[in-house]
Amino acid sequence: MNEHVPVRGLRYSYRTDVEIGWGAEVLKCVTRDIGDMGMFIETEDPLWLRAEFTARVKLGEILEIDCIVRRVEPGKGMAVEFKDLPEAEREQIDLFLGKLSRK
Repeated sequence: MNEHVPVRGLRYSYRTDVEIGWGAEVLKCVTRDIGDMGMFIETEDPLWLRAEFTARVKLGEILEIDCIVRRVEPGKGMAVEFKDLPEAEREQIDLFLGKLSRK
């Protein structure tokens, strides 16, 4: 068994564009880090605690992930948790994090 499994709860520094679907609007932001449970999204205008949205983020390929805001850093961004993640997306995220952990 040579496959590298990411450490649960660990965040990896990773910057990529992320689009937040918010009603009819699309907010363009950047990730600061990502882990198996969520990510930090940098934005000057973060949403509020417990706000729910769909994020389009490139993790090898573009994934659409339902998220909920868990922590807000005013003027800096927000920590979000992945919500109701389907098994296929979970596997893609774990595979991507495994690659990040080897860097």
